[in-house]
Amino acid sequence: MIDVALLFGRIVLIALLYFFLFAAVKTGIGMIGGRAGRERKSLVLRVTKGPREITGVSIPLTGPVIIGRSPDADLVIADDFVSGTHARIVPGDSGLMLEDLGSTNGTLVNGQPATRPLPIAAGDVIDLGQNRLEVVRP
Repeated sequence: MIDVALLFGRIVLIALLYFFLFAAVKTGIGMIGGRAGRERKSLVLRVTKGPREITGVSIPLTGPVIIGRSPDADLVIADDFVSGTHARIVPGDSGLMLEDLGSTNGTLVNGQPATRPLPIAAGDVIDLGQNRLEVVRP
């Protein structure tokens, strides 16, 4: 009788361990590939007009992106009309926000000057000097 109870206890313990591992993996996958993560990954910043070397380049908008002439920028545009750190795109709870970082020549979003942080979405066009960037889905 004691052997049956020990066998039953072992089976229950193994089932609980598998249940715990299943719950931990399911939670980890939810944290990595949650809904907000998929929405942010679904947009990229594509250079449609600019220096030949970067035309056609796409940058995923999953985190903050600094655009400028400085080598430290995430998207380096070698153009005299682009400031060292010209603009920044930051993902937030309400979507993507573009902020001009005090550039000399300014930043336009859909033809409007970015005098304050502006929300951007798929289909928006960003002009920095003679360069054109578009927010698109990959």
